[in-house]
Amino acid sequence: MGKFYSTDLRDRIAGHIASGRSRRSASRHFGVSPSCAVKLARRIATTGSAAPARQGRPPGNGKLAPHMAALMKWVDAEPAITMPELSARLVAATGVRVHPASLSRALLKAGYSFKKNAAGVGMRTR
Repeated sequence: MGKFYSTDLRDRIAGHIASGRSRRSASRHFGVSPSCAVKLARRIATTGSAAPARQGRPPGNGKLAPHMAALMKWVDAEPAITMPELSARLVAATGVRVHPASLSRALLKAGYSFKKNAAGVGMRTR
């Protein structure tokens, strides 16, 4: 992902354009690309703010979000369940196909971790 310019620089570019100078002259003056100045002016015209837009995917959405309660219930009931078994159970219950690695990442985000006891048997704990 790209890194956005500082708010100070964005405000100075916007002020340069607002004072009647062209967008291309603002880009030359501040050492940014012409497309940066053009897009910044367009953003200010539409939103009224020079602040950068949020980058990345919105949190909380995804294929597994509606099924997290059921997944956590299954893991709590059977802590030694493997990710392929959990994936098969999810397909059987809801019809949603998910890669086992995706299940593992979702459970890690939910606070579960994989711990081994002294006997070498793995257990999922929260």
